[in-house]
Amino acid sequence: MSDLHKEVSELERKSATAARLFDIRRIIGGLFVVYGVIVTIAGISPSDADLKKAEGVHINLWTGLAMLALGLFFLIWMKLRPAEAPGAPVEETDAG
Repeated sequence: MSDLHKEVSELERKSATAARLFDIRRIIGGLFVVYGVIVTIAGISPSDADLKKAEGVHINLWTGLAMLALGLFFLIWMKLRPAEAPGAPVEETDAG
C-alpha cells in the first residue's frame, strides 16, 4: 500500500510540474519579451525615412516598450499565481 501511495504522489508532482511548465502565460510572456527587445532595439535609432513614414513618432520604440511591458506582465502574473495541476482537489468550506 505504501508503494502505491508513493507512486501516486510522484505522478501528482510530475503533473503539477508539467502544468506549470506548459502554462500559456510563460509562452506568451516569453515571446512578447523577446520580440519587445528586438523592436525596442530597432526603435532606438530610427532612420529619417522611418520617422517620416510614422509622421515623426518613434513607433518602433513605443511598440517595443509596450510589448516588453505586456510580456513582463504575463511573466509576473505567472509567478504570482502559478497554475494548478489539472484535477487538483479543491478545498471546500462549510457554509454552516
